Amino acid sequence: MMLSAAHADLLDLFLHFLTLSLLSIGGAISTAPDMHRYLVGERHWLSDTEFTSSIALAQAAPGPNILFVAVLGWNVAGLSGAFAAMAGIMLPSTTLVLAATRWARRNKDSLGVRAFSAGMAPLTLGLMLATGWLLAEPYLRLPEHRLATLVLMAGTVLLTLKTRISLVWMVMAGGVLGALGWV
Repeated sequence: MMLSAAHADLLDLFLHFLTLSLLSIGGAISTAPDMHRYLVGERHWLSDTEFTSSIALAQAAPGPNILFVAVLGWNVAGLSGAFAAMAGIMLPSTTLVLAATRWARRNKDSLGVRAFSAGMAPLTLGLMLATGWLLAEPYLRLPEHRLATLVLMAGTVLLTLKTRISLVWMVMAGGVLGALGWV
C-alpha cells in the first residue's frame, strides 16, 4: 500500500478515474473490474484483499454508494489519493449527467431517447454482474467460504427477483453475516 504518492502518481490516479467516470454506466461500481486491474494488477498499489475490503467497507457504511472510490483512493495515497479518485470519478460524469438530463427531459418522447434508455439496461446489468463476480471470486476460491458465498449470492438474487425488500437491507444482512464469519 502506498501512503505517500508523487504528484505524477496522483495525476495518473485522477486521470484514470476521470476516464472510468465516462464508462460508469450504472454507477461507479460497474467499473470496479477495471479499477481492480489498474490499482492491483497494473500499478500494484493495492492487494486483492485491500481492494475487496475497501469496497466492502464503503458499501457497508451509510452514505452514497460512490464512497468506495474515496476509500480506494485513501488506501492508495491518503487524503490526497481520496480527493484525486473522487474528483476524477465525479467531475466528468456529473457534468455530462446534468447536460444530458436537461436535454433528455426536453426530448423525453423522442424515439432516440426511449431507445437509448431501453438499450442501456442490458449493458448496465452486464457490468453489475462482472462487478459482483469480481467481489465474490476471492471468497469462492476459499473452500471454507465457497458454499456460504454461493448461498448468499443465490439468496440475494432470489430475494431481489421475488420480493420488494430494499437492497439496503440485503447489504446490511450480508454485512452482518460477514461480521459473524458465516460468509
